[in-house]
Amino acid sequence: MEEVRIGFIGCGGNANGHMNTLSSLEGTRIVSVCDLQEERAESAAERHQAVAYTDHQKMLERNDLDAIYLSLPVFAHGQPELAVIERGLPFLVEKPVAINLEIAQQVAEAVEQADLITCAGYQLRYLGSTQLTKRLLADQTVSMAMGKYWCGTGRGDPNAWIRRMDKSGGQLVEQATHTVDMMRYLMGEVAEVFSLQANRVLRDIDCPDSYTVTLQFESGAIGTLTTYWAFDNGDWSNANVIDILYQDQLINWNPSRLEVKEAGEVVSKTEPGPPIDQVFVDAVRRQDPSQILSPYADAVKSLAISLAANQSAKSGQIVPVG
Repeated sequence: MEEVRIGFIGCGGNANGHMNTLSSLEGTRIVSVCDLQEERAESAAERHQAVAYTDHQKMLERNDLDAIYLSLPVFAHGQPELAVIERGLPFLVEKPVAINLEIAQQVAEAVEQADLITCAGYQLRYLGSTQLTKRLLADQTVSMAMGKYWCGTGRGDPNAWIRRMDKSGGQLVEQATHTVDMMRYLMGEVAEVFSLQANRVLRDIDCPDSYTVTLQFESGAIGTLTTYWAFDNGDWSNANVIDILYQDQLINWNPSRLEVKEAGEVVSKTEPGPPIDQVFVDAVRRQDPSQILSPYADAVKSLAISLAANQSAKSGQIVPVG
């Protein structure tokens, strides 16, 4: 496959970042874009010399599509993925992959039956800081991890879908899923969780603004995650940060670097990593998904942790994951 021809379902949010990266990749072309907001679809189509649609079913009738990107609000996932699967096309889907496990599992089963290449938008897995940390921990007995995602994006229009619990699942599902996924990727599978949630500042929305989650990993390690949605909206230094304790050592990870002690001195380390879009396009071109670090079925496991934490906060009980 000399040229990989891409279609987009959803032109808002992270879609623009993906489009810009794809436009810079040799042998890759965006041929069609779709969004319910016609103006948004037409704007994206003009920027990337593509054809605009407002109906994804109509777009999927094209015979020049090699792969699809789905960049949708959490509540909109499900039917579009099933339509793409029925069309037999590989796809990259932005996280989180669904609003509930029933939808996610239905899509995962359809993917398995169709034997399609899929990729979920957990781009932090591909970073140099992540892969260095993964290698450092490979032969270690990890004791504990503490993650946090504090930001101010909970502030804003209280009627926006992202700030409605029934539409987004709240910060833990929609946003801090990146931190959840990184803790799982670096520490292993989570067996059960316990969560407390509160709304202390953002009284005009029904989503909690403060979360604590305790995680029991299958390995025996333990962890905590705190998320806060009413933080300083200009400060992102406390988003996607994880401390990992093993033996007498500490790794402090964030997307840009890891810090670890070597020869008695704390050093900051990173290395180059491939963009997730390059990995996905290469997988489609070669029909080889071996470099994809989070296929759809794997992303469902990260969603299950956030949903279990929300369930725990409602019930006051420890909840098994899955």
